[in-house]
Amino acid sequence: MKAPHRDWLIPDWHAPSDVRAFVTTRAGGISPSPFDSMNLGLRSGDDIQNVLRNRAILRDCLPAEPAWLRQIHGAGVVDASTVEHEPEADASWAAGSGVVCAVMVADCMPVLLCERDGRAVAAAHAGWRGLSTGVIEATVQAMGVPPAQLMAWLGPAIGPRNFEVGEDVLQAFMKFDERAAEAFAPYPGRQGKWLCDLYLLARQRLARLGVTEVTGGGFCTVEEARWFSHRRDRGRSGRMAAFIWRD
Repeated sequence: MKAPHRDWLIPDWHAPSDVRAFVTTRAGGISPSPFDSMNLGLRSGDDIQNVLRNRAILRDCLPAEPAWLRQIHGAGVVDASTVEHEPEADASWAAGSGVVCAVMVADCMPVLLCERDGRAVAAAHAGWRGLSTGVIEATVQAMGVPPAQLMAWLGPAIGPRNFEVGEDVLQAFMKFDERAAEAFAPYPGRQGKWLCDLYLLARQRLARLGVTEVTGGGFCTVEEARWFSHRRDRGRSGRMAAFIWRD
C-alpha cells in the first residue's frame, strides 16, 4: 500500500495508532481543468474514465475499496462493511479492520469519528442540510459507542467568511437549539442574509451529544486553492474525499 500523496491532508488528532485517515486535495490525479486533477466525483461533469483512473490511483493508498456512498444531504448512515453499490446515505461506520469509510466533499464538511480505543470509526458528510437534520447524531448512534468515548475531527469545508445563507438555514438550526444563533452573523448590507459557521454548528452538535474531544476546523475551501469548491467554481467543481479505517 502506497503512502498518501504529499499534498493530501492527514488529520492532526490523537487517534489510536491503528486508526488511519486522510483527505485528498486537488493534487495527485489526471483530470484536466476545471477538475484538475484528483477529482473523485463520478457525477461532477468530469469524464468518467478520468474519475475511474483517479480512483485507481487512490486505491493504491488504501487497504480496500472505499465504501462509496450516493450522498443526498440527509442523515442516513450505513455499516461500511455491507456497502456494495453506493447506497443513498451520508455517513458510514465500521468496526472491523480494513473497512474504509468514505465521504466526498467540495464545501460541505467531512466529520471523522473514532472510538478512543480504535474499535470503531466513522465518516459523515455534513453540509448544512445534513447537520440540521442530524447526520452527526445518527452516526454516533449507529456506532453504538458512548459519546464520551469518541473523538471527532472536522475536515475542510467552506469557512464562515464565505458561507452566505438565507433565513431558512438559520431557522433550520434554531428549531433544534437556540444557541445555534451564535454560528450566524448578519451579512453586511444584505437583509435576510447570514454568514454561517459550519464548524461551530458541528461543535455545538457534538458537545450536546457529549463528544468532548473535537479537533480540526479552521479551513476554507473557497479561499484555499488546494481544495475543490462547488460555490467558488459555480458548480463546475471536482470532489475531494475523506477516508478513515482501522489497520
